Amino acid sequence: MTTVCPEIECDLLVIGTGMAGMAAALFAAQRGIDTVQVGMTGELNFASGLLDLLGMHPVAKAQIWSDPWEGIAQLIHDQPDHPYARIGVDTIRAAMEAFIGFLNTADLPYRCHAHQNAQVITPVGTLKTTYARPESMAWIDRALADRPPCLLVDFPGLKGFSAHQIKAVLHDRWPDLRTARLPFPGLTGELQTERMARRLETPAARAQLADAIRPQLGDARGVGLPAVLGIARTQQVFTELQQALDVPVFEIPTMLPAVTGLRLRECFERQLPQMGVRARYQQKILPTPSLAGDCFILKAGGEIPEVQVRARAIVLASGRFFGQGLHADRHAIRETIFDLPVHQPADRSQWHRKELFHDEGHPIHQAGLRIDAHFRPVDAQGHSVYPNLFAAGSILAHQDWIRQKCGSGLAIASAYAAVQACQAVLEQTPQAATA
Repeated sequence: MTTVCPEIECDLLVIGTGMAGMAAALFAAQRGIDTVQVGMTGELNFASGLLDLLGMHPVAKAQIWSDPWEGIAQLIHDQPDHPYARIGVDTIRAAMEAFIGFLNTADLPYRCHAHQNAQVITPVGTLKTTYARPESMAWIDRALADRPPCLLVDFPGLKGFSAHQIKAVLHDRWPDLRTARLPFPGLTGELQTERMARRLETPAARAQLADAIRPQLGDARGVGLPAVLGIARTQQVFTELQQALDVPVFEIPTMLPAVTGLRLRECFERQLPQMGVRARYQQKILPTPSLAGDCFILKAGGEIPEVQVRARAIVLASGRFFGQGLHADRHAIRETIFDLPVHQPADRSQWHRKELFHDEGHPIHQAGLRIDAHFRPVDAQGHSVYPNLFAAGSILAHQDWIRQKCGSGLAIASAYAAVQACQAVLEQTPQAATA
């Protein structure tokens, strides 16, 4: 017996709940577009929480840019097929301002410099270039410049984070660092960062942590901690701990999956439904969509359909291999929902170079969907496959976001451009989805 699924009608369906999908749903809601979002939300758990705009170009020369906007201008000149070249600097800037502005109003403030990348300390003590980072990491700018006495704290049972190692790696640049390993309040054994962060959202745990750190301060003018200062109440935890210690506090990212990514995920899951987005989290779009006139008909659910969505337009932000937007078998790479043409090397033997760490990277990292000027996927002849289907994020071709250190910027800016183009199409065809 065939099960009839309930139907949802919308103007825009956003497929994906990674950075690009969340950004697309946000920008659509801000424009008043009737939006449904579907996807599995696990991807953001593996996000660093740092908003990289552009750190390196060209990758073969490992050139690091202190001014990401200068780097983007050079990238656009050198790689006219890169998604950034399709978007343009002004739109990229507008997208980042809108995204960071949203986080600031959602009580998850981020800091950035207008024309300069920043640096954060990694869990192994090296320095990473990024554009915007949580306010709880912002003091590191002053600390790296002034190099004051500082205390780094870690906890027994927290794997992949060693204050002693961070001190050793940073010694030449920041010699006046001390370390302390303290029991974490209320938890023993192997520590999970999410449990630690939720524990610190209780006043008693915050007070216990401050009491444990205070005798270790000495002449320290700052305290560095793993990034576990809350999830839904990060700003409160961060502020109250600084007040209790009477010195600046800064977070250091942990290994993935990280609380910093979980904060973004939960922020979007709280805020987007309040903005009118009808979210179907922990569901996925099933293959074989169909068309009814100008509308897409798709089914969403787990292993079996749970709901049918009728949408006038779609933003496809399903990611690459990790997000399962792309799938590679022994012969080729394919797009998993619409079976869209995928730009890729002609033969699998050309996917990778012989050297694992080749200066120019591997050709497979440039695979993905080719798009037109309106962010619509195109076929081999450059014609849009559907007039009302748009794509955003890492599924796009002609970019290597990992090596170029532009993952979040690419996701956010392409989502902005795709929603902008989608709105223009919706306004040209104002009929209802049921028409």
